[in-house]
Amino acid sequence: MENKKAVIEAILFAVGKEVSIEQLMMALELPKDEIEHLLQEIQEEKNKNPQSGVELIKIDEKYQLATKKEYYEYIYPIVDQRAKPNLSNAALETLAIIAYNPRVTRAEIEAIRGVGADACIYKLMEYNLIEEAGKADLPGKPMTYKTNNEFLRMFGYSSLNDLPELPKYKLDANRQIIIDDLIEESENNETIKNGDGDN
Repeated sequence: MENKKAVIEAILFAVGKEVSIEQLMMALELPKDEIEHLLQEIQEEKNKNPQSGVELIKIDEKYQLATKKEYYEYIYPIVDQRAKPNLSNAALETLAIIAYNPRVTRAEIEAIRGVGADACIYKLMEYNLIEEAGKADLPGKPMTYKTNNEFLRMFGYSSLNDLPELPKYKLDANRQIIIDDLIEESENNETIKNGDGDN
């Protein structure tokens, strides 16, 4: 096989979605470590080439050729005639809750946010950022929700493990976040960052 990397690129381009290492191993009849090495080389070559409009991304242990995020606004009107996703703060809050709590129910989302979540869940489903994750083992068997690969792709994560770590916080007797503690922690971190703390 003359150009293994070209073969991998051709496969990824033709498929147009995530491809597993196992699928590439079968197609090229090569061992896993060699496939991984070739994928790493392709990824580095794409990253080093500012003239390239595509990049190799890893999503949930699979690989895909994707357009670079900075060109999204030019591509979206052509490939999708729907309105460009425009998520409200409420929808983003709901999306964050689901991302950090896979298999969360609507009632649990509403308990965290303190307001109804039906509209936000519907909008996130419409934009294909979340999906149903099966029934919860709770009274009434409510539906649970989780983010999907489109969420990872849109926000540039390889997996949910890449999500930023949530700040530590305390809850009061009513299970509400103690805001004063968060403010104090933020101020302390700012002081340390500016070098004003004790030496």
